[in-house]
Amino acid sequence: MTLPGTVFFPHTLLPLHIFEQRYRRMLQSILDGDRIFAVAALDRKAAADPDVFEPSCTVATAGLIRMCQTNEDGTSNLLLQGFARIEVDDIVQESPYRVIKVRPMKTSAGAEPGDLTALCKELLQLVRAKVRLGANIPDEVLQMLGHINDPDAVSDLAAYTLCASDKLKQTLLESETTRQRFQLLIGQMRADLAMLQLSRRLQGNLGDEAIEDN
Repeated sequence: MTLPGTVFFPHTLLPLHIFEQRYRRMLQSILDGDRIFAVAALDRKAAADPDVFEPSCTVATAGLIRMCQTNEDGTSNLLLQGFARIEVDDIVQESPYRVIKVRPMKTSAGAEPGDLTALCKELLQLVRAKVRLGANIPDEVLQMLGHINDPDAVSDLAAYTLCASDKLKQTLLESETTRQRFQLLIGQMRADLAMLQLSRRLQGNLGDEAIEDN
């Protein structure tokens, strides 16, 4: 599936509502097989060409269907669990649904375990600082990130849940090392924190409900 505004990561869960006929046929075929399919973000730059049909970014994520419920109207609700970065080599067919040829994306830690642990702690400290300044980050997200021991999983979950920019998310998905992902995330969290601190200084002593009076 090529979806605009959706960047799917390993270690994350993606809820999907299947209603288009092509995807209904795709889903049935997948459920009869290995229950695996890929979700790629739409390449918005390439999509500006009217002669190109749903161009996808070249790095996507393969996911396993963990749950699927078919509704009376023929639509389905499913939960897809990402498990691997993949690179798109070729489009094999477009009809009745898209089939692609892929290969696993080569990734590595890029740092010693202790260094990754330190980067993970720094990221969580920045996220907690954002929350103290009023950032809308659910408690369950913080708890989940704080209880995961795998730095690779932390970086993917943080990218999926904390980044508002699809462009940054795709960059994080395409990053070849966990260290690079943490560095990008930490840089973004620092920038977000600086903006929140500036906003608080400009707001002064006024409460959020009286900000228009400032």
